[in-house]
Amino acid sequence: MSNNHTHTEGEYIPETYIPHAESHGTGSLWRTFWILLGITIVDFIIYFAFGASMARNIVFIAFGIIKAILIVGIFMHLNYEAKFLRWMIVLPAVIFLSYLVCFLLIEGNYVSLEKYF
Repeated sequence: MSNNHTHTEGEYIPETYIPHAESHGTGSLWRTFWILLGITIVDFIIYFAFGASMARNIVFIAFGIIKAILIVGIFMHLNYEAKFLRWMIVLPAVIFLSYLVCFLLIEGNYVSLEKYF
């Protein structure tokens, strides 16, 4: 059989379409990844370099909040939503987590409410 096949008009010729590779905002995702990695490395260094103290706990909480903001804002695309929608998601989460932390501290007998009542 010969490979010299002439195409007739209207004949289907399968083609492979390879789209042009474009960046779809992945630069900001990678930048955020490297920032989160850097913060996590600093977290580990502080954890192993310093003993248990209130200052170390405050640094961990601050870094945790920063990482949460970056994750929710960039990776979950909340940064690009309307301001009202952002507050509708963030405000109940902050209230719930504050409630949870307060009652976990009370139940764990870390905080005593007897002096207040």
